[in-house]
Amino acid sequence: YWMVRNYQEGYNIFACNGILFNHESPRRGETFVTRKITRGLARIIAGKDKKLYLGNLEAKRDWGYAPDYVEAMWLMLQQDKPCDYVIGTGETHSVKEFLEEVFDYAGLDWKEYVEIDSRYFRPTEVELLLADASKAKRELGWSPRINFKELVKIMVDSDMELAGLKSPGEGKKVLKQKGIGWTENHLTVG
Repeated sequence: YWMVRNYQEGYNIFACNGILFNHESPRRGETFVTRKITRGLARIIAGKDKKLYLGNLEAKRDWGYAPDYVEAMWLMLQQDKPCDYVIGTGETHSVKEFLEEVFDYAGLDWKEYVEIDSRYFRPTEVELLLADASKAKRELGWSPRINFKELVKIMVDSDMELAGLKSPGEGKKVLKQKGIGWTENHLTVG
């Protein structure tokens, strides 16, 4: 943050800080909780695992869809003057809510497959992360296009297909309806 600010002011460089809250997608690393859950579901359905082990289910996060955040970053760079922006959805959901949505989407009861393991509790867990992206909305005209439930469907569909399973397909429908195309190396926002 301060390095960018120093270059903005000291060298008159057009640079912006995007303070991005959790931004998720099927490309998210498999050790992050959202991806761990969607991938874990796919592995359970595929018969590769019987259980999914998680830590704190009460932590609340402001989860958004990564391509929405890429659009926000692009908009930041189109402004006349550089400015810093907070990017997020303005909503929080607990890990438990994410877990419930994932398993509900697949028609399963998460309580039958998930076990809490103290090894996955963080010693310095921040319980609540919530963005105030009102400046981005006001100045950039930006707001997220994909909501929480849609994000879950997109991620579950992707991980089920990666596991060689037939996905419910609702996530793909959401992307198509909203004019968002995303292949391995290309993002299009219509």
